[in-house]
Amino acid sequence: MEKVFISPSRYVEGKGILAKTGEYVKKIGNHALVIADDFVWDLVGNAVLENLQASDIQSKKIMFNGEASTEEINRIVAAGSDSNVVIGLGGGKTLDTAKAVADELDKNVVIMPTTASTDAPTSGLSVIYTEKGTFDKYKFYNKNPELVLVDTQVIAQAPPRFLVSGIADAMATWVEVRASIKGHGTNMAGGNATIAAQAIAEKAEEVLFDYGILAYESNKRKIVTPALEAVVEANTLLSGIGFESGGLAGAHAIHNGFTALHGDIHTLTHGEKVAFGTLTQLALGDHKDHKLDEINRYIDFYLALGLPVTLEDIKLKNVSDEDLMKVAELAVQEGESIHNLPGRITADQVVDAIKAADQYAQAYKVAIGYEE
Repeated sequence: MEKVFISPSRYVEGKGILAKTGEYVKKIGNHALVIADDFVWDLVGNAVLENLQASDIQSKKIMFNGEASTEEINRIVAAGSDSNVVIGLGGGKTLDTAKAVADELDKNVVIMPTTASTDAPTSGLSVIYTEKGTFDKYKFYNKNPELVLVDTQVIAQAPPRFLVSGIADAMATWVEVRASIKGHGTNMAGGNATIAAQAIAEKAEEVLFDYGILAYESNKRKIVTPALEAVVEANTLLSGIGFESGGLAGAHAIHNGFTALHGDIHTLTHGEKVAFGTLTQLALGDHKDHKLDEINRYIDFYLALGLPVTLEDIKLKNVSDEDLMKVAELAVQEGESIHNLPGRITADQVVDAIKAADQYAQAYKVAIGYEE
């Protein structure tokens, strides 16, 4: 099978970069459909519209209603047929919706994240959910975003929980990519990983371990530092290219499995659930691949950032075996990324790995005297 590497056409990151929105967008189109939710419109959206207008770019304001669903995508497509560029401004689901709308309209898309909470901005795919928030499918596109604009000053103002969520999402990248490579799995473009994708995914983990805590503390003070900028790039660009060109595996499939459940688990962010999925994948893998000190290092890092490491932490303290099986069955359904792992993975194995990850993390917390 051929190797495939994909990436956005241009990635621009910097403090105050949103003030140059029009300068960059006018190279792509002059009639923009701008999608953001109510909060983001008040935060930066209206300022972006003014900036576009100053560059002689017409714009149409569209309110995103909160779910990256087929129904929402179709609603926005119907309102934006006269535009020649689509701009997504906000968090992961807004950005995924913007990409889907641009694909339906056959227009270029500009992605402008207001948090570094996921690695969605650079990818040429969207995660689509039902109207009720259950994982539906991955939607793939012929190309990645034309432009990704990342303003680190805006991201520094966001709650630190969002940055931490992005760190957790990005921490899964190297764990999944290396497992996918070993399992001869395919990446999100349907090919094998290149050496470049492998190197980028591995570098994402290195940057996060080196600068994650410093970036977290910077975010608490709402300041832009070299550490914050490094982690924003790792969360967004390195992880985005890494997962898409390297391949997903168990962590994200298990995250998707959690959408089968109802209740307080859905008060957690995408990255928070992926964090537990990563520990579960480490428990699911061959012990020769995942040494105990590596698992301990992950747990220590997660605890330092306030991330969940046990079932209780993800609001599933008293979860039934029946519900865990629902999670596992969704995680191993045909076409899921968990099948990039070496060997055949069954629902029973996933349930056991979830329990093993939970039990070890509980014991580790006790052993190190961890107190929240």
